[in-house]
Amino acid sequence: MIEKVNPSHPDKVADRIAGAIVDLAYVKDNNPKIAVEVLIGHNECNVIIETNVTFSEEEIFNIVKRISLLDDIKLNLKVVKQDVHLATNQDKEIKCGDNGIFKGVPLTKEEKEISEVIRKLYEKYPYDGKFILTDDTFIACQSNVKEEDILKELAGLRENIIVNPLGYWTGGVNVDSGATNRKLGSDMAQSVTGGGLHGKDLSKADVSINIYAFKKAQGTNKVVSLCCAIGDTLIDGKPYQEIVEEAREYINEIGGFEEFAKWGLY
Repeated sequence: MIEKVNPSHPDKVADRIAGAIVDLAYVKDNNPKIAVEVLIGHNECNVIIETNVTFSEEEIFNIVKRISLLDDIKLNLKVVKQDVHLATNQDKEIKCGDNGIFKGVPLTKEEKEISEVIRKLYEKYPYDGKFILTDDTFIACQSNVKEEDILKELAGLRENIIVNPLGYWTGGVNVDSGATNRKLGSDMAQSVTGGGLHGKDLSKADVSINIYAFKKAQGTNKVVSLCCAIGDTLIDGKPYQEIVEEAREYINEIGGFEEFAKWGLY
């Protein structure tokens, strides 16, 4: 059994905004230090950024407006410098940027299937959606689409298909609120983390070690369990710098942190 949401779900909108801000930080600095939290809903967006990079309010507003699709959204922005003790940890080399526990788990057939199904649905219906897949049931809560149209798309997928139990709905950030890293189950399947994937630079273990553990689990078809402490330079027998560069390559291949935020790790 697995739940997955699409990129227009309010929580993913928050993740995407955070990811786009991190993308902008990497335009300004090859190795920025940044952590972003976003809370959005009901025509208001709250953004807190801890960083060593300088942003204008206009730059952040343009990101929020583009992703939320709301021209008149109110932005409440707070930008502060990263804590000096955390910042100096990275002065001479890239070291593990936080404490954490991580478990990478191979994807099941069911998990791969739901990702493929809702990605295809999203191409046709790019609106807020949330889905659950079990052995015999598919539950689809898809906004801005008639039930009969979704049933046609899902015909034959499962014995029991339930579409929009409460009826037709419009969805989006003015129906519900969204917050950064609130959909980690959707983003990671059965993989586990003590932190969050989104809104952080690559020095943060929550980003790089999660990507590393997940990819290793898929490659070996075995569960990968790791832990780390701030300042560690060796993880799983590998220099932390190598893990960061592998994560950088992965993020670049998929098109950046905003793209990563859309679907998570699968």
